Amino acid sequence: MNVIVFSKRLGRARQIELGRPMAATVTIGLIVTVLAGVLFAGVQLGRSNIFAPTAQVADWGRRLEDQRQQVLDAKQELQNRLDALAGRVGQMNAHVIRLDALGRRLTEMANLDKGEFDFDRVPAIGGPEALAEGALVAAPDIASMLDSLSRQIKDRERQLSVLESLISTRNLNRQIVPGGRPVVQGWISSYFGQRTDPFSGRTATHKGIDFAGPAGSQVVAVAAGVVTYAKDRFGYGKTVEINHGNGYVTRYAHNQRTLVTPGDTVQKGQSIALLGSTGRSTGPHLHFEVLKNGRAIDPMKFVRQ
Repeated sequence: MNVIVFSKRLGRARQIELGRPMAATVTIGLIVTVLAGVLFAGVQLGRSNIFAPTAQVADWGRRLEDQRQQVLDAKQELQNRLDALAGRVGQMNAHVIRLDALGRRLTEMANLDKGEFDFDRVPAIGGPEALAEGALVAAPDIASMLDSLSRQIKDRERQLSVLESLISTRNLNRQIVPGGRPVVQGWISSYFGQRTDPFSGRTATHKGIDFAGPAGSQVVAVAAGVVTYAKDRFGYGKTVEINHGNGYVTRYAHNQRTLVTPGDTVQKGQSIALLGSTGRSTGPHLHFEVLKNGRAIDPMKFVRQ
């Protein structure tokens, strides 16, 4: 077997003659080398085909885990917002309940028609609804809507509270200003002003109104106030005086018995004494006076109320 080797450095070819054993050895070595190279390339290729999908699957798993965590975070944020909205709605519902209660109380205080102002029913509303031409429907901002509604509710609550205060003041003034008859049974037997004195026969000033009636019948307060006097008084007999504020004082005289004591708080229409004939009196009757800033005034304008 001849092997020809070309040498670039020497610039000529060189022939090497190999014997048969040597030639066989070289040939076998070349075949083994080629096979080993093919085998090595196959192993490397197999390794790359095996591990590449595994790495890709692992990467996908990491991405899925990240996405799952993002979904959980989004769900938690949504739940937090829903909880906050639920809290706001609960507060507004409490405000509405207070408004309903306040409205019912005002209806009763002002003697309004409950059928006209019924706070136990949802207000009736209706009418056609249509969008303006060219208008676009936009998603409402729930938080802004709740804020606006909450401000409106608080404003209405303040207004109703002021109205309640005004009505209460009006009712209180009505309670403390004398009005109505001071007796349950009886009739007017003598008026305010000049009259003939029943004992002396001379002209005298009568500072109140006399109500004749059955002895022992009820004498009632004509306004709310505080009892300042409840005992015998010269000429008046057993007397009760009530201070109503704003300069008003009422006096109830000639009673058979007093039912209150100084310092008692009485309401309009409450029994304070029993009609009698004590003091300078000709028979069972009540002498009723109204004083304004210490000066006796005609009680008739209050009795007629």
